[in-house]
Amino acid sequence: MRKQLLDDLAASSLDEALAAPGRALLLFHSPADRVVGVENAARLFQAARHPKSFVSLDRADHLLSDEADSLYVGSVLGAWARKYIGTPREERPTAVDAGHSVVARLETAAGFRTEIVASGHPLLADEPRSVGGTNSGPSPYELLAASLGACTAMTLRLYAERKGWPLERTVVRLNHHKQHAADCAGCEGASGAGIDVIDREIELAGSLDAAQRLRLLEIADRCPVHRTLTGGALRVATRLAGPPRPEL
Repeated sequence: MRKQLLDDLAASSLDEALAAPGRALLLFHSPADRVVGVENAARLFQAARHPKSFVSLDRADHLLSDEADSLYVGSVLGAWARKYIGTPREERPTAVDAGHSVVARLETAAGFRTEIVASGHPLLADEPRSVGGTNSGPSPYELLAASLGACTAMTLRLYAERKGWPLERTVVRLNHHKQHAADCAGCEGASGAGIDVIDREIELAGSLDAAQRLRLLEIADRCPVHRTLTGGALRVATRLAGPPRPEL
């Protein structure tokens, strides 16, 4: 750090810079911050013109060393800034690959972090740090479980609406794991044989009687994604993209 930088800072007026029109300001501060006091944040907020917002970070530290705090700041900042940077949600980039509703793209340098575009909606997939990922998104199996959960909730909503039942809210909680079974038929020759299990818990809110709740539980097994996963008729047809390789 040179003296010139300190001189430039001393000559600058922070209040004038903050009062300049056409600038939106979002301030984050934690009451537990032992590096910068809240009076500094208050001064900045008071000096700035509208639009301006202030978000308290509760128990976060100055460096956001807790990952949950940093992810929260990123999500709030992204949602807040969207209004001011000219990228409304409906103008998100869409897949350019004609004929494909879902495109997953992974750059080798990014590790396991995979960018996904599904019908114009951007998503991220990754792996936990424990297996070499960066945990920047759900794992592929978590996305699979999420698909089942969303389909379950939608199916129950449609069924209850058709029946005129007072279903107010559906919450589906899921976990995926491997269940090793000694009696797994057809797996005798596989080392460490086991089956995939998705545990699904369904919470139904509303003035439903016991018979209606039981029926909705049965309907959950009939959601399209559930039937796709358990029907045994799913086939994945895979081919290489691009022109065919010449025969040798």
